[in-house]
Amino acid sequence: MKSNTNSIEAVLLDWDGTLLDSFEADTAAYLEMFRKMGIGWGRKELARHYSPDWYRVYRAARLERARWEEADRAWREAYAKHQPQLIEGTRRVLRRLRGRYALGLVTSGDCGRVTAQLRRLRLASTFAARICHEDSPRRKPHPEPLLKALAQMRIAPRAAVYVGDAPEDIQMARRAGVRAIGVLGSFPTAQRLRDSRPEALLGSLRELPGVIEEWSGRGLHRR
Repeated sequence: MKSNTNSIEAVLLDWDGTLLDSFEADTAAYLEMFRKMGIGWGRKELARHYSPDWYRVYRAARLERARWEEADRAWREAYAKHQPQLIEGTRRVLRRLRGRYALGLVTSGDCGRVTAQLRRLRLASTFAARICHEDSPRRKPHPEPLLKALAQMRIAPRAAVYVGDAPEDIQMARRAGVRAIGVLGSFPTAQRLRDSRPEALLGSLRELPGVIEEWSGRGLHRR
């Protein structure tokens, strides 16, 4: 892996699948929603068509636009039965990074759910900027959500890194002029994530501080 001499001032991250271990909760909510909506899909079909933008899933399932709000409600009701936890090592990674860099959160998740989860997990004050589904008319892989977060943080794209587990995360970062790091996780995006060729591909979030240290040329263990 080649080091990058450009100074890194901020690390922005995806939420679901990158920091939050939400795959089973998300999948269970989709399957229950499919049943209620009369869609004959199971895990296999969901995995084939999965996208952080759930409206792409709706289109793939040929769900009429007029029923999208009903599907949203059904998914939220099903998801509310679950309380996903952070991926192992997440708190330690965030604490380590926060000592050196501004942190931002850019997610496709809806604001109400993500905000409630951040409060429950005691991370509400961790991020200097937070962009959710409702905060940007254009969504991943469009660069707008990431650029909005950077504008709030007053950080130039060249001084930032974005970390995610889906190809849309990598595409968004590239279009925004931000270095992209992929993290392999439990969502069905691993092969497409590899194919998107992020600048670094990690097997675990715990590897992230070491990569940032290498790229920035400064040790995270020193104050």
